[in-house]
Amino acid sequence: MLWLRVQSLSKSVCSDVCSDLSGTVSPGRAVATADEDLKGSCFSGRCPKEGGRVKVDKFGDSSGIDCSRYQHQQPARKTSGLKVDDCSDRTSCGQNSSESIPPTKHIEAGTCSEASCCNGEIPIRSSSFAANSSAPDAFETTKTHSAAPAAGNIDDHVDIEKRSFLSEHVVLYIQGMTCSGCEGKLRKLLQSLRLISNVKTSLVLAQAEFDFDGVDIANLINNIERKTGFTCTRAAQGGDVLDIIVGGNAQALATKQNLPFGVTDLAVLDRNFVRVSYDPRIVGARDLLSDSFFPLAKLAPVAAPSTIASGRAHVRATCLMTLLSVLLILPVLILAWAPFPKHDILYQTVSLVLATIIQAVIAGPFYPRAFNALVFLGTVEMDLLVVLSTTTAYAYSVVAYAYLVAGRPLLTGEFFETSSLLVTLIMVGRSVSAFARQRAVESISIESLQTPTALLVGKESGQVQEIDVRLLQYHDIFRVLPDMPIVTDGVVTAGQSEVDESLVTGESVLVAKSAGVSVIAGSINHSGTLTVRVTRLPGENTINTIGTMVDEAQSSKCRTQGIADRFAGYFVPFILVIAVLVFAIWAAVGKTARHQSATVACINAMTYAISALIVSCPCAIGLAVPMVVLIVGGIGAKNGLIFKSAEAIENARNISHVIFDKTGTLTQGKLSVDAEEYFVEDSDSLKPMILGLTMNSKHPVSCAIASHLKLLDVLPSQVEDLVVVPGSGIEATWNGSFIRAGNLDWLGDSESTMPELDASLGLTTFCVSIDGAVVAVYGLRDILRPDAIDVVNLLKKRSIDISIVSGDTKEAVHSVAKQLGISESRVRFRYSPGDKQAYVKETLARKNNVVLFCGDGTNDAAALAQASIGLHMNEGTDIAQSAADAVLMRPSLSGIVVLIDLSKAFYRRVAFNFAWAFTYNLFAILLAAGALPHARIPPQFAGLGEIVSVLPVIAIAMQLRWVKF
Repeated sequence: MLWLRVQSLSKSVCSDVCSDLSGTVSPGRAVATADEDLKGSCFSGRCPKEGGRVKVDKFGDSSGIDCSRYQHQQPARKTSGLKVDDCSDRTSCGQNSSESIPPTKHIEAGTCSEASCCNGEIPIRSSSFAANSSAPDAFETTKTHSAAPAAGNIDDHVDIEKRSFLSEHVVLYIQGMTCSGCEGKLRKLLQSLRLISNVKTSLVLAQAEFDFDGVDIANLINNIERKTGFTCTRAAQGGDVLDIIVGGNAQALATKQNLPFGVTDLAVLDRNFVRVSYDPRIVGARDLLSDSFFPLAKLAPVAAPSTIASGRAHVRATCLMTLLSVLLILPVLILAWAPFPKHDILYQTVSLVLATIIQAVIAGPFYPRAFNALVFLGTVEMDLLVVLSTTTAYAYSVVAYAYLVAGRPLLTGEFFETSSLLVTLIMVGRSVSAFARQRAVESISIESLQTPTALLVGKESGQVQEIDVRLLQYHDIFRVLPDMPIVTDGVVTAGQSEVDESLVTGESVLVAKSAGVSVIAGSINHSGTLTVRVTRLPGENTINTIGTMVDEAQSSKCRTQGIADRFAGYFVPFILVIAVLVFAIWAAVGKTARHQSATVACINAMTYAISALIVSCPCAIGLAVPMVVLIVGGIGAKNGLIFKSAEAIENARNISHVIFDKTGTLTQGKLSVDAEEYFVEDSDSLKPMILGLTMNSKHPVSCAIASHLKLLDVLPSQVEDLVVVPGSGIEATWNGSFIRAGNLDWLGDSESTMPELDASLGLTTFCVSIDGAVVAVYGLRDILRPDAIDVVNLLKKRSIDISIVSGDTKEAVHSVAKQLGISESRVRFRYSPGDKQAYVKETLARKNNVVLFCGDGTNDAAALAQASIGLHMNEGTDIAQSAADAVLMRPSLSGIVVLIDLSKAFYRRVAFNFAWAFTYNLFAILLAAGALPHARIPPQFAGLGEIVSVLPVIAIAMQLRWVKF
């Protein structure tokens, strides 16, 4: 576990923190404004890392932030008993226990003494997560400089053996993983380690990720490399990273003891470059470059994202080894096949030297990988087949050469060209396969949408300066000129324009932008000039979030992938048995039917066995599913459909029932007040209270009421103890009275009659009560989405059942159902979030039902999670918080049809890949084993099998890029 040692916090800072802790600390609210730190502070029992020193809200909020939205990410924690002068278990200072916190936690005033908190080092656990690296491709991390953990006091009442610390998420980029057997070996090793959980591996992305509960990550990586033979590079973690040129001073920086405030880690890439991990909420990138800790520092050149850079490094290494093998094999082939004068010993000596180099240098890495897999994991993989076949051919040739030198040459002679050509063609196949996989990964890369530079506007001078986008800081102001892409997520502060968000959302209609409106990274500005305030840095903006979600989907395993992996696991042992049988059969045929000597019969049988070992290829089986998932995920993202799991891709083709939420899903969610009625004489006195009650809610109904009242120039009144009841409404106190706002059923006044709001109008009603008496009623009208009718009709043509569940009134829900032609028997109204979940569960209980629930995320989390596939209609930038299996980035229901069609295309291509893998291996093994008359694959050419088997699998997946959805 990484730690950050903060050494010189001022007493004034600590005093601020301690004063904030006096009183009640609730898990639902926080005493700081840095949003990301709340993820730790709300649940790990500590205050934000900046200790109150930096008041930055990166999402633009100006007050305390609701922690409840992080509750799904980490379990709640509480501090153990607090004592004077004990900072280790204090909420403000760092460590925590694993006990669950009660609804509130009271901390006695005065228990956080200024002296005890500020004199010494405060250990702060740094967050760890995969971050996009921007190091030059050729760099390898050689030394890591991290602050050591500070010793902390542990409460006597806490059992150390039972304490559970937060796991650290680790992402590794793997070089040397070439087939499904390699991936299975790595996954099996990681799952066998006691301190590792939640393992995910990806062959096409060449990466592994897991949660690690230990401390020594470097030793863990060394252990993985030793047992697998792979090269592992850890992704940068702990915030943003910055690669800096330090002019030959890298090692000197690594020996310094005190890192700058806000820096969590420093890694030496080579003598001129260092990689700095830092918390951008504490220190900005430009401030970091100007810090005296980094004298004469300059920003390193922009490099590819880490996943792509790691893949390119693997392709380069494989191609270089292949080129070397080709250069070494050419003389061997010339000496073996060219009609030169007879100088057998000389020619064979040269061939022996070159073949030995090939066997040791080129084929050498196969030996430890095969040995480690067999010894440590008990796994028989493709590397073992390569080792057995090439070693057999090489060893026989060495023995034949010895007999030749001794003057007793064997009848079959030597064939160094067989083992050498076999190794070379295997390397050619792996190079072509790696290159094709890498091109496929890069072709759907979302990170390519990130713009490299930004036009920074000086806050005081107003001057515009072009800077590297990596140097942006929170609350910077940047300018977007016409026809320029928007560099990162932000809020428009000045200007008006129309923006094309199709590259991110897939929606081609231009969106109007003006002051106060959010903009999305990767979208293209059109006619006007916009001035934008940064709310999210490039490392966490919408482009980055989408890329991360796509990678997560590609790393997940669907049921079909599990079947393929199990089959591939049995494939190599099966081929070993086949090779033994082939050898035995041909040896018997040579001895009994052809009357050959035992030596000649065995050598001839050996050539058939070698061919059978090498020509078979499980790679096509292993890539059949993940390669298609890779392309489908990228295509979905470019069409505004983000998959969060491979299972959603696999199951969507079988959808039999679609359940829609109404407001914000079938309708646009942009309600307007159509009618209003007040049941008191002085309605003007109610309006400020109602505005104060609704103005801070994000529910579409509350937003509509608040907007309506603001247009009437109403000023809000102060309400207290405000509580949002999901699916029902809002309650609070006002001037000593208990007020509620929501639907009539919840208010307990369903018998009230309001003739002005005729039920036949189909309006959504919003009622306000004071001390149980209804005092105001609003009628709101919503508009169907433009494509709602077409999508519902198309789903019906596909024999898919349609239902609507909503918390709205009977009249409003039935009005929408009537417009869409949905039977009243499939309409549910006045449904709470729990009712929606129960309805989904009831629908799933029917045999072979695959249910898709589509909602806008408001009160729909339980239903989204319960459904076979949860689809979240999203129109903002915060897409990672949804409980859904897929996210629609554009406000269009046509994404449901795209989801189903993509799933069907996925299934067809996976079926073809499996059929091709079976057909290839069947005929290739028959040809290699000599089972077909007058046709065989010689052992020296069997290495081409990987190219022939893998390229069609990659090609059929890539073909999806040109299909219109």
